[in-house]
Amino acid sequence: LYFMNETEKLVKNIVKGIQDKKGSNIVIADLSGIVGTICKNFVICQGSSPQQVEAIAGSVSDYVRETTGEKPVNCIGLNNAVWVAMDYVDVLVHIFVPETRQYYDLEHLWEDAKLEKIPDIA
Repeated sequence: LYFMNETEKLVKNIVKGIQDKKGSNIVIADLSGIVGTICKNFVICQGSSPQQVEAIAGSVSDYVRETTGEKPVNCIGLNNAVWVAMDYVDVLVHIFVPETRQYYDLEHLWEDAKLEKIPDIA
């Protein structure tokens, strides 16, 4: 029998919030095995426009708050919404427009991270 820990529950709820607004190319980077990282997971995704990026951030925030009562300790980037970062302490959520995501290529910043790709919802 496997019980999800708090971080895994949080990641699952973040993914659900992203999917509710049709966020795509979701990747979960597991940084827990890497020394010196600032958190346990990155959840990285994209929206097709700044408007969608903003909507995804709102959805993640609402969904996580409704399911876990947690609020991000910080949320930056909403003013131009090409890269919004939401800080849930153990989990950092990065929501990009495609070209910004490609430029920063966060998935490959920590090459030791285990990457899990979440299939897009049709």
